[in-house]
Amino acid sequence: METEVDIVEFKVPVENDKTLFIWNILPTFSEAYIYDRIFKHFSVFGALFSLRVRANASVAEPGFYAIVKFFSAAQACWAQEATDGRGLFQDKPLKVRLCTRQNPAFCQTVRCLSSAKCQELANYYLGFNGWSSRVVTLHDISITDNAGLLPLGTETQAVSLKYGCIVELMFTKHGVSCRGVGVAEELLENNPGMFL
Repeated sequence: METEVDIVEFKVPVENDKTLFIWNILPTFSEAYIYDRIFKHFSVFGALFSLRVRANASVAEPGFYAIVKFFSAAQACWAQEATDGRGLFQDKPLKVRLCTRQNPAFCQTVRCLSSAKCQELANYYLGFNGWSSRVVTLHDISITDNAGLLPLGTETQAVSLKYGCIVELMFTKHGVSCRGVGVAEELLENNPGMFL
């Protein structure tokens, strides 16, 4: 028996094989209704990173198009095969294709997911109670590596705050855990009355 594995990375998906382009959407319904229907029909195939519904350009016939971005290439492919040529929420069949063109600027950099998107993705794959997290330690590291000092010649009155954090993720059903490290830095104006 062959098992197919799809690795889902906790990063912003930019690959063509994870993005669907949907067109032939009639102008019969509102943009909000179309968004709701497309989300309902496509989210059954897997976790969605984003969904956008837009009106066609003025040179095209009236209607809408949508772009659906999945975290998983396999789920995007499955959704494309299952929905192409079907009406779903309208009488006219939709055209659904995997995207063939992306903005090269997006493909060059790997962008991390926001904390909210990470939690959404973890809840989707592990279940709402399938995982938990805790802050192991949080330290002010502003005084190390001259982090709190601004370079000479800087005219602004500002202080750099830098914090390091260790977070542990526990996967309760599997009895496993892992730790991750993060650093955040913020530049604050050094105004004596600011915190009064």
